[in-house]
Amino acid sequence: MHPRLPYAKVAPETVDVFTKAAAHLGRTFADHKLKALVELRVSQINGCAYCLDLHSHQARTLGETQQRLDCLAAWDEVSLYTDRERAALALAESITRVSETHVPDDVYESAKAHFGEKELVDLIAVIAMMNLWNRISISFRAQPPDRSPKA
Repeated sequence: MHPRLPYAKVAPETVDVFTKAAAHLGRTFADHKLKALVELRVSQINGCAYCLDLHSHQARTLGETQQRLDCLAAWDEVSLYTDRERAALALAESITRVSETHVPDDVYESAKAHFGEKELVDLIAVIAMMNLWNRISISFRAQPPDRSPKA
């Protein structure tokens, strides 16, 4: 698979707006480890190779364990995640599949029970922003960097 277009070079002003919004969310959503998990889960659902690489790398840098990363696709089947994380992941899945789910009340209420109002707005914005980046990266076939050790 080869990249289709260097979108950041073709439309730097547009990408800059998204980058600034993402940076803002990185500052306002204080739980960076949970943010990385949510971004990784959204990217798993959407199948974005670039974002899978980026956010798994970020999560490990933040101290996330390999076991939790390995089991993230089945988070609802294991006891490795807190109730707060589970609520955020359920919300992330529901929003990412919004055309199928329409974000049911029970999913929203569960998230609301674990996050304050501002934090909930920021969490939903993080999820929406990750879906935006996934759609851009997938559309233009963005490729992850080679992280293999150099000889």
